[in-house]
Amino acid sequence: MQQTEDDFIQLQQQSLSSDDESSTPKVKKPMIAMKSDPGVIYLGRIPHGFYEEEMESYFSQFGQVCRLRLARNRKTGKSKHYAFIEFASKEVAKVVAETMDNYLLFNHQLQCKVLDQVHEELFKGANRKFKKIPWKRIAIEKHNKPKTEEKKQQLLESKIKKRQEKRLKLQELGIDYDFPISH
Repeated sequence: MQQTEDDFIQLQQQSLSSDDESSTPKVKKPMIAMKSDPGVIYLGRIPHGFYEEEMESYFSQFGQVCRLRLARNRKTGKSKHYAFIEFASKEVAKVVAETMDNYLLFNHQLQCKVLDQVHEELFKGANRKFKKIPWKRIAIEKHNKPKTEEKKQQLLESKIKKRQEKRLKLQELGIDYDFPISH
């Protein structure tokens, strides 16, 4: 752990000195080289109001947060009260899991575990600001969309078929009634 902090300080000093020497703009590269494998934790029983931005700022005190994914309901956009956080090293993830397991936050006792195996799509959609899908507006637009001539013809045919079936049922009961055919 001490060696990685010393490496980090040296990389910072080198980047500062190289910036002073040249006046040409450069593309900034990440300052920390990933020497160890990243560590992933599961965080459960998350209280309402503790979302992506708050989590990232809180857990960055332990170490570099690479990716964060809070599970959300696709329809409503509300939190499912669990998340996955990836840190730059496994050691940091272990420290976080030990520290935050059974931690009381907003009257919720957090559950924190280190994950040994990570599914390849676990962080699908991570590090993006959540954007709620306007399902109601989409449904209204779909409902109000003008019908094509083909769709109108299908609706008319089904209406005629249903009326013929009703007429046959009424005739079986002895009732003679003729439905007017209208569009």
